[in-house]
Amino acid sequence: MTSSSVATQSGSKPAGKQHPAYFRSKTLTAALAFLFGYIGLHRFYLYGMRDKWGWAHIVGIILGAFGYLLLAESERTSLLGWALAFPGAISLLAAFLSALVYGLRPDAKWDAQFNAHTGRESRSGWTVIFVVIFSLLIGAFLLMTGLALTFQTYFESQVQAAKTLSQ
Repeated sequence: MTSSSVATQSGSKPAGKQHPAYFRSKTLTAALAFLFGYIGLHRFYLYGMRDKWGWAHIVGIILGAFGYLLLAESERTSLLGWALAFPGAISLLAAFLSALVYGLRPDAKWDAQFNAHTGRESRSGWTVIFVVIFSLLIGAFLLMTGLALTFQTYFESQVQAAKTLSQ
């Protein structure tokens, strides 16, 4: 019998899906998502370095940085810049959303998912509330700014096209 079949028979998760044996703080996870979530640090803290979504954050933010540079250079006219900026924006906004989701999850549910094997319990305090508030504030600001710039660019291109047709 392999170790994964023994783990499956005993009712626990297969060996490849087990969480590390250390206590994971909900407050620290929400803070990592808020401060460094765009590079997936919260995912690596929770699931380890093999987490594919953590690496997807890194790839997304690198592509987004190149897209932003292309858009800045071309005065927001580069289609490739928009295509590359999109994964970066998704990674950034997903990080703020993750901070909200982790911060608002009840301690009992958090412990059942991440700390059942440690015997310790989470006790969230005001710190996690402030992380959630700032994450909502900054995330909403960035989302609205991104939407405003996108619509402004679109409408400016439509006005330019109409001017070209009318000449």
